[in-house]
Amino acid sequence: MPQWRVGCYSFYGELHGDRTQPIILLLHGFMGNCRDFDPAIPSLSQHFSCLTIDLPGQGKTQVLAGDEAYQIPAIASGLIGLLDYLKIDNCVLIGYSMGGRLGLYLILHYPTRFKQAILESASPGLKTEIERSQRRLSDNQIANKLQNSNFQDFLNWWYSLPLFTSFKNSPNFDKIIGDRLKNNPTELAKILINSGTGTQPTLWDKLSQNQIPLLLLVGEFDHKFKQINREITGLCTFATIKIVPGCGHNIHGENPQIWVDLILDFIS
Repeated sequence: MPQWRVGCYSFYGELHGDRTQPIILLLHGFMGNCRDFDPAIPSLSQHFSCLTIDLPGQGKTQVLAGDEAYQIPAIASGLIGLLDYLKIDNCVLIGYSMGGRLGLYLILHYPTRFKQAILESASPGLKTEIERSQRRLSDNQIANKLQNSNFQDFLNWWYSLPLFTSFKNSPNFDKIIGDRLKNNPTELAKILINSGTGTQPTLWDKLSQNQIPLLLLVGEFDHKFKQINREITGLCTFATIKIVPGCGHNIHGENPQIWVDLILDFIS
């Protein structure tokens, strides 16, 4: 896989499919990597060229600067720099969970670079400083747990959270855990502290500015994110929501085929 040096990042990733086809940028969630979308790539790459990368703090992408480089504005700027480096003027964006929060920041701050966006289980952040302060405290506690416990034990705890109940039944779950173990817990702690929901810039007040066609995907069992994404559609004229039956937070991991079908139907 290529390693692309852009600013303070050395991005690790891959371009799949015919580069002359329209390009999709895929952004994984917390603790993921560029292989998280592998089950969907064969179908997507029949119609598109797919750019998958390890986001900073995860996988094999290296951060060559201090803590500020782990924050969403800096990462977003780095990704735009990567698109420039690869001579990609315009693309479709797909983001999941943390990658969805980053994706929403990208389309709102760099709207000319994206044709359409699909955000899976994403959020515009928290609305009030009290909520953000409480969440920062929680994220710092989780980061401390990450750095001071056995990583396998941490993953067992993380995926026992109600958010991932249905995901644990995924046939690829054991492989995914194996991939997660390749991460560096110290790097994960940095990304959680600096790009967690409590730290990210809130985007609620900017949603009405969006003019990019936006598909919001949420699992049937993901009640918290169903409410958040319904609120988004009320503020964002160009957003539509699809509730995916039989799925929780990680739709592309639980049912890759329905995820691909929804994406192809939206972008075609």
